[in-house]
Amino acid sequence: MFTTLKSLFLDVWRVYLTLLKVMVPALIIVKILDMIGGTQWLAKLLAPLMSQVGLPEEMGLVWATAMLTNIYTGMAVYFDLAGDSPLTVAQVSVLGIMMLLAHALPVEGAVAKLSGVSWRVTLPLRIGGGFILGMIANQVYQLGNWQQQPAVIVWQPTPASSSLFDWTMAQLSMLFSIFFIIAALMILLRLLKWCGIEKLMQTLLSPFLKALTIGKETTNVCVIGLVLGLSFGAGLLIDEARTGRISKRDIFLAVCFLGLTHSIIEDTILILLLGADLIAILWGRLLFSFVVIAILARCIKQDSHAIHQSEQPPKALS
Repeated sequence: MFTTLKSLFLDVWRVYLTLLKVMVPALIIVKILDMIGGTQWLAKLLAPLMSQVGLPEEMGLVWATAMLTNIYTGMAVYFDLAGDSPLTVAQVSVLGIMMLLAHALPVEGAVAKLSGVSWRVTLPLRIGGGFILGMIANQVYQLGNWQQQPAVIVWQPTPASSSLFDWTMAQLSMLFSIFFIIAALMILLRLLKWCGIEKLMQTLLSPFLKALTIGKETTNVCVIGLVLGLSFGAGLLIDEARTGRISKRDIFLAVCFLGLTHSIIEDTILILLLGADLIAILWGRLLFSFVVIAILARCIKQDSHAIHQSEQPPKALS
């Protein structure tokens, strides 16, 4: 028992340290960029694109904020602007889709890179994917004249403190909690294997994974990423890669898929609070992600140049 617990702790500690080495520098860089006006600069670049998805130019600031920080901060900016630029349900849904596909890019992109998906893949996939799906959703809403009623904001967050000390304490609290979340997830994975539920999940999801040409070994990790988020899913994929059970191609495709669709419960609820349409932000997002990864999977072979050009997991995990 002691040996098992020690082995589990070392596995959790290894994954945790790997994520810390990526997330801490990314969080600091994001904060510096925000303090020197990086968000405003990005918003100016995005403003002209907003008309292509049926949104006011000032909504570029909302998407820019979500890209560099997270959905919560993007929501706070939206609430500040919503009084001057009230949106319809269709418009909020389009904005929500773009935020869901492209948010927290510095942190999640760094984690994806560590897993084997380079920045040259992550940024076009998530930013381009968000913009393309936003355009598709906008066209569908306009053609059907659907969801044109004013959006009703269900909940408004308390403005976050701008104090550097408060920001530091919030990040430390978040990073501290990640260790226990990873521990719980790794214990859960071992229990699923021990109880035989892992094989049942693989059987149930095998048609879906087969369509994406992803190996069934990624099933549990993909489910965790879908429910809890990219960082946890990718972090566990890194640990699984150490065992050699999952191929580089499967890791690459799984991380790309989780980049487009992750944390489907929490993130979806957050966008619903803005007054968005559930069909678009959940089912539309899932369908789009499935189609994109299915196409990507058929373009990438096991020895693909794209995979070899991506960053490999650190030696510390091998």
